[in-house]
Amino acid sequence: MFNYVLKRILQLIPALLIVSVASFSIIYFAPGDPAETICTGPDGNTNPESVEKFRIEMGLDKPLHTQYLIWLNNVVHGDLGYSFRSEKPVFEHIITAFKATLKLSIVSLVVSLIIAVPLGILSAIRQNSLIDVSCMVGASLGVSMPNFWLGLLLMLLFGVYLHWLPVAGYGAGGDIEHIILPAITLGTGSAAVTARLMRSSMLEALGQDYIQTARAKGVPEQVVIGKHALKNALIPVVTMVGLNFGYLLNGSVVVETIFGWPGLGSLIVDSINMRDYMMVQGCMIFVAVLFVAVNMIVDISYKYIDPRIHYGAA
Repeated sequence: MFNYVLKRILQLIPALLIVSVASFSIIYFAPGDPAETICTGPDGNTNPESVEKFRIEMGLDKPLHTQYLIWLNNVVHGDLGYSFRSEKPVFEHIITAFKATLKLSIVSLVVSLIIAVPLGILSAIRQNSLIDVSCMVGASLGVSMPNFWLGLLLMLLFGVYLHWLPVAGYGAGGDIEHIILPAITLGTGSAAVTARLMRSSMLEALGQDYIQTARAKGVPEQVVIGKHALKNALIPVVTMVGLNFGYLLNGSVVVETIFGWPGLGSLIVDSINMRDYMMVQGCMIFVAVLFVAVNMIVDISYKYIDPRIHYGAA
């Protein structure tokens, strides 16, 4: 197991390098000058001397490859730089936003699993019945429905018409009513995909010989489904859940922007609008590390779900 983890970590290095080069290049080739944007006064005018001074202080006057190597060297040493706008460490902003995104991601994942796993199992048990058809139609609608459209509908229904929940904002950080609508919006999409995968995996497991043998021996149906079939059907579902959690952790830009949720997605959008390139680069690297770390954890978890899996075996 140790050798496998070490190998995966070494494989992450070139992937992160590619991400850093791509994000750095795309950001700097984007239109707009961060120095002019940040040095623009309330009256809309800019002072050329202030702009040039800002470029020198932030190293923006150097060639692009030199800027990248300096930034990469700082990142390797744990320094993501300072925000152009606030002049505070980028890492502080990212951690603050990440706490909000982590909270939203966990609640969204719980919503997704509460919907997906029971519906997937029920559809597999009642294959081709009205329940199965209804669940799969609902799953197809969930996959096809854009997050921004569902979010706006939920805001309109529960916030504007019924006045049950706030339409946007973060509240005091622990207010459950502020997280319900964005969590449902994010969790519904992933629940639809997970429910369909849960159904197909469960059907495959229920068709195996050991299930027929267990039923022939008189094992209760609840035990056959819950102990034998479900555990073997969970491996592909765990993969999907891990991927979904990685996407959720990285922050849904659209959902967080719609609901005014101060997470990583909102931070990236605001930083792009303000041409705060240092902040955008830091967020991109942080997001990439999160995503690959979640996937590695999912791979390791296979060993505990199915003991037959051995990493590094011939």
